[in-house]
Amino acid sequence: MKVLYRLQKEGFEAYLVGGCVRDLLLGREPKDFDVSTNADPEQVKKVFRNCRLIGRRFRLAHVYFGREVIEVATFRGGGEAENDKQVLNNEGRLLRDNVYGTIEEDVWRRDFTVNALYYNIKDFSVVDYVNGMADHKAATLRLIGDPETRFREDPVRMLRAVRFAVKLGFKLDPDCEKSMHDNAELLSSIPAARLYDEVLKLFLSGNALQTFEMLRHYGLFQVLFPATESSLALEENGFPRLLLIKALENSDSRIADGKTVTAYFLLAAFLWEPVQIRAKEKIAKGLFESVAYQDAANEVIAVQIKITALPRHITMAMREVWSLQPKFNVCTGSKPSRLITHPRFRAGYDFLLLRAATGSADPELAKWWGKYQDAGENEQRKMTQPSRKSQSKSGRKRVYRKKISDDKTGTDQG
Repeated sequence: MKVLYRLQKEGFEAYLVGGCVRDLLLGREPKDFDVSTNADPEQVKKVFRNCRLIGRRFRLAHVYFGREVIEVATFRGGGEAENDKQVLNNEGRLLRDNVYGTIEEDVWRRDFTVNALYYNIKDFSVVDYVNGMADHKAATLRLIGDPETRFREDPVRMLRAVRFAVKLGFKLDPDCEKSMHDNAELLSSIPAARLYDEVLKLFLSGNALQTFEMLRHYGLFQVLFPATESSLALEENGFPRLLLIKALENSDSRIADGKTVTAYFLLAAFLWEPVQIRAKEKIAKGLFESVAYQDAANEVIAVQIKITALPRHITMAMREVWSLQPKFNVCTGSKPSRLITHPRFRAGYDFLLLRAATGSADPELAKWWGKYQDAGENEQRKMTQPSRKSQSKSGRKRVYRKKISDDKTGTDQG
């Protein structure tokens, strides 16, 4: 309210616009608030001391109120490129777009009709140029303009379409759907760092499973995670691979319960099957298991970071979770007590539970580790001692080896 009123006091137009208006009309609490104005970024900065200009592709003003940030964008124009302010690549994708205009021009530069509703604080009305209110009422997500052109301008709009459709419970316009099927490969031209940010928005919002299914339906998931898509087509012992599905379900449940979800754990689940497949191929060629899994992890991550730029701290955590899995197979001696002190033990154990729930790990093993970590020190020592049965077997083996040795020396032991 302060931003809107102060801009108007300085003689500028100012509206609430986009997702905040859309969500308020649905009775939801907006995640953030965006303001659109005819003041250019430099003018906005002069009005607010607590303002910082950001962006190159879209020049924006961020007005800070403590930890709250109000994003203020200047109305964008729709004319030809002027003074290198608008730059397109050979595929028609916008690389830079700082051409300013009026509200009538700005509305046609927005992506979906329901995101192009402007709230006017002067008379408390909603300004609608593109029939967005009708689409909002019909729960339809429709692109403004020709879908083919709009997706070529910015292929990430296809991911936004999926995210909004799932989040809002809206259906996609048929023309939008067809264009998404036809243009999914355009995503491969987007910088990997930007796609990583979009992946986090898609899968850490509480609707991961439904988002995953819709991305696969439109052929978008295979562009984001090609190795995972290939592994999903393969069955394991005659059954489909379900670990990723279970991980997505668990993630949605945790968010619904107000619990945290870590990106590295979910991404470890995304790439686990490709790592397993490659590791088994290497083991079949004679490589030691630990080395095979390490090499497989390196190869899978090296390919994935070229598509979605996973940060180093994320890939390191993923590797640790994966490397812990074979260590859970050892339940005797001192190794279990050392393992539970590992910084990633809890994440590794949760991953083991995930594997056990989907048939790729022994459920009894997961149950043993659950009991072990909750047991007292004395109980833990008892649990990790070799059983008498195994001790007697090893004893018989030692006697047998000695008898053979005595026979070779010609000694008769009766």
